[in-house]
Amino acid sequence: MYQAAKDRYEKMEYKRCGRSGILLPKVSLGLWQNFGLEKTLDEQKAILFRAFDLGITHFDLANNYGHPARGLAEENFGKILKEDMGRYRDEMIISTKAGYDMWEGPYGEWGSRKYLIASLDQSLRRLGLDYVDIFYHHRPDPDTPLEETMTALADIVRQGKALYVGISNYSREQAQKAIEMLKSMNVPCLIEQPRYNMFERTPEEGLFKTLWENGVGCICYSPLAQGALTDRYLHGIPEDSRAARKGTTIGERYLTELRLQQIRHLDELAKRRGQTLAQMALAWVLRENAVTSVLIGASSPAQLEDNVACLNHLEFTAKELEEIDEILK
Repeated sequence: MYQAAKDRYEKMEYKRCGRSGILLPKVSLGLWQNFGLEKTLDEQKAILFRAFDLGITHFDLANNYGHPARGLAEENFGKILKEDMGRYRDEMIISTKAGYDMWEGPYGEWGSRKYLIASLDQSLRRLGLDYVDIFYHHRPDPDTPLEETMTALADIVRQGKALYVGISNYSREQAQKAIEMLKSMNVPCLIEQPRYNMFERTPEEGLFKTLWENGVGCICYSPLAQGALTDRYLHGIPEDSRAARKGTTIGERYLTELRLQQIRHLDELAKRRGQTLAQMALAWVLRENAVTSVLIGASSPAQLEDNVACLNHLEFTAKELEEIDEILK
């Protein structure tokens, strides 16, 4: 039976999520990759156990996570929770989402009340839980009225199926409307989850300001640009890497020749700072006041340890930030 490290809370820094009562670890673990069939259950356990031992209390899922079968990440996490980590349930923030394609037919994606409530019910069964701590709408729905989606989120809280709700991939304008609508229903929006990294900085164009002014937390996914902002691709694309797999977007999105040159220059700066490139990239995301936490993936306990070590050096000089902007021009 797994026994958590007694000093786990001494290894992590925590930050208040907006103006809520919730503190999130500055580094959270996402289960998008490596929690389907890519790893054995024992390998998944090793990652989760090490994460919790490092003070990571927030585990982020979605209905469609888990390769190749949708829902597999929730199933596997539910098994591990039941068999080994159940005693620590109240020390965890467990989140899941719905919004992307999950099952066949017109009710299996987007943002209708029918889809969101049915999807969460399925997620709770897979997880073996009575409630999740945070339930997100995973992406804006261009066709369903926002009022329907937000009312469904508010009702989910009132039904006790989630303690808090959040939004993901919403623009500044969409987020403002959603936040105001939830507030009018007396169910505050706890958090937004946008994509944000050195290469993709759209949230700087007003979203961060909107979240900060409204007291809404922010957890950034893909802070390492799907692994591009690590030492993995400094010398090309290894055959066993995610970028080498068919159907992945990392090569197209992040590994152009220009990007590879930028990655090498960033790596040089990271070394001068006494960090790995991944550690510097995570610290750079956390430099933003509106950011509560960074959401990382992990393929091994060692990778987790390397990423969490970003907390040892979070500060940047003005000159370093200028150099990063110059490299990324």
